[in-house]
Amino acid sequence: MSTTDWIAVDWGTSHMRAWAMTASGDILQRAASDKGMGSLSPDQFEAALLEQIEPWLRDNVLMPVLACGMVGARQGWCEAPYTQVPCTPLAADQMVKPDVKDARIAVHIIPGLCQQGPADVMRGEETQIAGFMAEHPHFVGVLCLPGTHCKWADLRDGKVLRFHTYMTGELFALLSQQSVLRHGMQQDAAQGMDEAVFLQAVNEAFQQPQQLSSALFGLRAAGLLQGLGAAAARARLSGLLIGNELAAAAPLWQGHAVSIIGDKGLSALYAKALQAQGIPVATVSAEQITLNGLRAAWQQLARSGS
Repeated sequence: MSTTDWIAVDWGTSHMRAWAMTASGDILQRAASDKGMGSLSPDQFEAALLEQIEPWLRDNVLMPVLACGMVGARQGWCEAPYTQVPCTPLAADQMVKPDVKDARIAVHIIPGLCQQGPADVMRGEETQIAGFMAEHPHFVGVLCLPGTHCKWADLRDGKVLRFHTYMTGELFALLSQQSVLRHGMQQDAAQGMDEAVFLQAVNEAFQQPQQLSSALFGLRAAGLLQGLGAAAARARLSGLLIGNELAAAAPLWQGHAVSIIGDKGLSALYAKALQAQGIPVATVSAEQITLNGLRAAWQQLARSGS
């Protein structure tokens, strides 16, 4: 039976995922935890990691652990300073090694990327970008990475030239759960997305992004006066926010190839929104592409002999 040669870790704000890997990049085992960065103090990260990877460790063998995501944030285990664009998404010589008590592990944290003008940062997405570029080394175009904070990255010649972040996912959560709009958005979890309503809202917001604030309050008014249901209200809210984001990001994606990396459901919404504007898109699994990025980081680390 193959033994673990290194461990890949994707450590976000709310969850941590780990994979036992062979030197050639094959997955041997998986583990996951809800102990994300947001629930841990810096002195708790090592124990949280060991809870998941202990069975993969061997006495008197130093195990490399490569971690990406919010684990390297200022509030994380150990801050990994940002690398400024334009640059390649990964650099082994800029990974940070936190101090550990367990002599069996050597943890390497991948730094995020930053941009000075306009000011912007990313953590975790740089590893996904690296994984995408490993599969598409000659890609010229734009990556869309939907999530709580959606990233749009401009790629060329193996580098990230620039990127922009939009708080669309967080705005949806805040507006649907904490604003006046929440009164018309309570729904059964089994209710799906009304695609026709969603796309109509996308097109409205894309064509008139300056009307977003007014259109948002219109959701409340339509619920009171016209009986707008919860499912339609949520679909319209999603469409208005994503359509507004597409309008703002248009200088990045118009005239370029676009690929989407993210959660299946959210990626599908962005794909439909872009296709409604006549833009062909390709979607990629977030987990697979993250692993590809961690494999690329491992290869760099192995070559550097660190």
